[in-house]
Amino acid sequence: MYTLSRETLDEGPEVEALFDTCFAPGREALSSYRLRDGVPPVAELCVVARDDLAIVAGAVRFWPVQVGGAGALLLGPIAVHPTRQGEGLGGLLMDAGLRAAAGAGWRRTLLVGDAPYYSKFGFVPLTGVQMPPPTNPARVLGHGDWADISGTVMRWGA
Repeated sequence: MYTLSRETLDEGPEVEALFDTCFAPGREALSSYRLRDGVPPVAELCVVARDDLAIVAGAVRFWPVQVGGAGALLLGPIAVHPTRQGEGLGGLLMDAGLRAAAGAGWRRTLLVGDAPYYSKFGFVPLTGVQMPPPTNPARVLGHGDWADISGTVMRWGA
């Protein structure tokens, strides 16, 4: 059983440690991190999952970005501790985050990931939307209203 809650500032180090555990060294060199530089995440959408011992088992963050002059969310990182994978926690975090985003009025979300996995959450490949290089265009996926939205993904406020 997991308890989901909004990530607090105090939980930041625990969440970062989870991301370090789940992702390869150098994860912050990815192009998606350049979109996050100097931009705070959308705090009310960042979710932490704790197990029955109050240990962080998973987390997801969302960041504001711009695409073709329109606002969007960049989902990620999303991570589940390796000892908790396969229990559906990633899906629980994804669903909670996407529901919260829709409830907060965000109309579109994108991520860089594997289409076969993320399609079960309603993500589809985005044509006409480019992440900064080096990003495989086939891994740029969108959820929500992407009609008539195209261009390069840019930092919020750029």
